[in-house]
Amino acid sequence: MPFVYRLALPALCLSLILPSAFSVQASETAPAAEQPAEEKPVERQPLLERSQEEAAALGRKVPPQEQQQLQTGSDTFLALWKPANTSDPRGAVIIVPGAGETADWPQVIGPLRKKLPDVEWSSLSITLPDLQSDVIAPRVEETPPETKPADTAAAAPDATTSAPIEQVAGGEADAVDPVVAQTDEEHAKADAERIFARIDAALAYAEQQSARRIVLLGHGTGAYWAARYLSEKQPSQVERFVMVAAQTPVTAKPGLAELTPTLKLATADIFYMDKPLDRNAALERLQASKRLKGSTFSQVSLKALPNPSAEQEQLFRRVRGWLNPQKAGE
Repeated sequence: MPFVYRLALPALCLSLILPSAFSVQASETAPAAEQPAEEKPVERQPLLERSQEEAAALGRKVPPQEQQQLQTGSDTFLALWKPANTSDPRGAVIIVPGAGETADWPQVIGPLRKKLPDVEWSSLSITLPDLQSDVIAPRVEETPPETKPADTAAAAPDATTSAPIEQVAGGEADAVDPVVAQTDEEHAKADAERIFARIDAALAYAEQQSARRIVLLGHGTGAYWAARYLSEKQPSQVERFVMVAAQTPVTAKPGLAELTPTLKLATADIFYMDKPLDRNAALERLQASKRLKGSTFSQVSLKALPNPSAEQEQLFRRVRGWLNPQKAGE
């Protein structure tokens, strides 16, 4: 029995030593195995603008032969072209939609672009970019430094001491933040440059199609940007200008009443008299135009109709009558 015990003892010791040795070695090598390889940051594609997403959706519905991808530097945008249904077109009407509208918006934009070719005018409606000036930059509030409990009593104002009048009145709320004001101006300038570039591209395309005459038509805020484009750039290719339910963007300067008198081409201002604000703004534009000699500014007032289809037909007839005076009675 002692002999068997002496033979079994080394084997027993070896069985106890080997697992512990392996566990120590595994624990030493585990951190190295657990360290993941350095991963490259995942490159995310930039998010599409809302106008780009809407243009992509529109591209799936509009016939391919009407779609044109126009280029402005590195920027590509969708435009919808419909040639006039005649062998001798009068010209082309470039349609500028308002904020939030597409190149085939069901009000004004779509009906006009589809009907104008039947009265000898080609139509080209464009897509405007998302406006930076429409985005309100968040205000960053400063976090007050932490106050120790022992200093709280000393930091609190005495109950008998009144705060300065300026602080009580909250004068800071009424003050204009110069940084925010500068940012708004920069955004408005960037918006104007992008929109002007797209109108430039639309004019170039219309000329490539041998348009004899070019008319610019803007709806809503699109009328403002078209008017500002004409005022600042004064392109010789554009012969006439039509504004439909024109609106000035909230942060844009100067206003339409200041822009329209500077236009040196025949301008039609079509507005709806049912809304007091729109009616008053139209009156202001009319009065400003009367102060100038030789003004070619004219206004057309419309009434909103309960039937949307009839309302669009009413607008089309007014636009057609102004573009083709000899056919106004049809």
